[in-house]
Amino acid sequence: MRYFLLQIFILSFWAIVNGDEHDHKYQNQEEVVLWMNTVGPYHNRQETYNYFSLPFCKGEKTTISHYHESLADAIQGVELEFSGLDISFKVNKPSAKVCEMEVNEENFQSLKYAVDNHYWYQMYIDDLPIWGIVGEGDQGKDYYIWTHKKFEIGYNDNQIVDVNLTSETKAKLTLGSKIVFTYEVTWKPSTIVFDKRYEKYLDPNFFQHRIHWFSIFNSFMMVIFLVGLVSMILMRTLRKDYARYSKEDDLDDMERDLGDEYGWKQVHGDVFRSASYPLLFSSVIGTGYQLATVGFIVIVMSIIGDLYTERGSILTTSIFVYAATAPVNGYFGGSLYSRQSGKSWIKQMLFSTALFPSMVCGTAFLINFVAIYYRASRAIPFTSMLSVAAICLFVILPLNLVGTVLGRNMAGTPDYPCRINTVPRPIPEKKWFMEPAIIVCLGGILPFGSIFIEMYFIFTSFWAYKIYFVFGFMFLVFFILIIVTMCVTIVCTYFLLNAEDYRWQWTSFLSAASTAVYVYFYSFYYFFFKTKMYGFFQTTFYFGYMALFSMALGILCGTLGYIGASAFVKKIYSTVKID
Repeated sequence: MRYFLLQIFILSFWAIVNGDEHDHKYQNQEEVVLWMNTVGPYHNRQETYNYFSLPFCKGEKTTISHYHESLADAIQGVELEFSGLDISFKVNKPSAKVCEMEVNEENFQSLKYAVDNHYWYQMYIDDLPIWGIVGEGDQGKDYYIWTHKKFEIGYNDNQIVDVNLTSETKAKLTLGSKIVFTYEVTWKPSTIVFDKRYEKYLDPNFFQHRIHWFSIFNSFMMVIFLVGLVSMILMRTLRKDYARYSKEDDLDDMERDLGDEYGWKQVHGDVFRSASYPLLFSSVIGTGYQLATVGFIVIVMSIIGDLYTERGSILTTSIFVYAATAPVNGYFGGSLYSRQSGKSWIKQMLFSTALFPSMVCGTAFLINFVAIYYRASRAIPFTSMLSVAAICLFVILPLNLVGTVLGRNMAGTPDYPCRINTVPRPIPEKKWFMEPAIIVCLGGILPFGSIFIEMYFIFTSFWAYKIYFVFGFMFLVFFILIIVTMCVTIVCTYFLLNAEDYRWQWTSFLSAASTAVYVYFYSFYYFFFKTKMYGFFQTTFYFGYMALFSMALGILCGTLGYIGASAFVKKIYSTVKID
């Protein structure tokens, strides 16, 4: 078993380091493979189909020396098929015939539909993406198909550094006609460095304009304000308490009792009581710790390694890091469950292991039915599902078990500064805006305000034709989100405890997690006002995966809020002597 797990990790790591099928180095006249990927409507980026689902034909070449497709490719709907075109390194190819197609009724309707819906196709040469348009229409009257592909490939020494496609020669689409598809290849020396070859696909004017910088500055101002507010509350509270207890010697018993009959100190015997549904609570907190760790590591690796330049590398890295950080989930979730006197620790460990993967797989499984119905390339193959299940069973589950055992033994003993009363204290009536439900609804507004500009850029990257590469911005926003969420939750927890309501654990989690609700609402605005998406498939795909993203963000933010609130509660109750 240990050998099997080690093998999986080695293969996963190898997939991260080597995202392409070879080392990107060629000898003169060596085979260069043109992969045909997908085709689909321009405005529905996620609605993609196999390139040869349209009546396109392959070239005469039938064999190639290598082929590689990763798990991330299968999940992302990448369906690489060999084009059949004969391309060799540094060998110019004059215009040559690929094939000839007779336009029958079926072909005519398929290509007409593709032109009406602005179908684009994607290809890869040496892991560099290439896009082209299927055809164009003349106001619904005449339809034309681009029949000639002209490839201009730039090379630097023995590496491909640039690829350009020009669509030339359009043929009118009419029943009974014959369309001849041709291609040519021209090789040109280039001064582009291999490490910089992906920069042509990036859009720095979009991602680094003034609004982006202004949003970061605005968020930092919010951080300074909130940190100052929390510091003021903390210092003012403790200073009042110190001053109060220093005068106790001058007060009689009645005055001392009357002086204590209000505020957060009244719930010191219940504030560390176990949260309701401790198994669920500890599981979501453990999952949140793991997601925070995964987010941090993947962002840092993307900054250092430019993962966006390799097809599927970010997703592959995320899967690997999520599996490798399973002990984090077990440690923090298991230790919290033990501190809350949980008895069914095996059940808690299994639940925390399956919580987030079941969300992902459940959402993907439902959307998969729609993709299968549409025969889209986004349909995840059954073998890929088995691979994900194997990772969960043979990697994540054992590592989570290790983390749970360590967490229970190393941090599972309660260390609360106050003893817990046997009988819970009644919660007094309070003003309506101090109710946990109101605090939960309002708690996510400021964290959402600190990230919603970045959400726009992330949404545009995933749902439109932009490649996200400014992971430095993302790291700053991630850091800002952590601070803002913790500060807001500390303020909310202080108000709740001051109202003598000790139900702070779920309230702190949900008030921070409500950030995700605002993000999901924002996704509706983005869909209807910022995109031109249409159709049942794209709508289902969009709102399904946005719901999954929002749930993950909610668990992450909720955990950050709980961490800040927990540290705050322990601090104020440990620094003041309570009889």
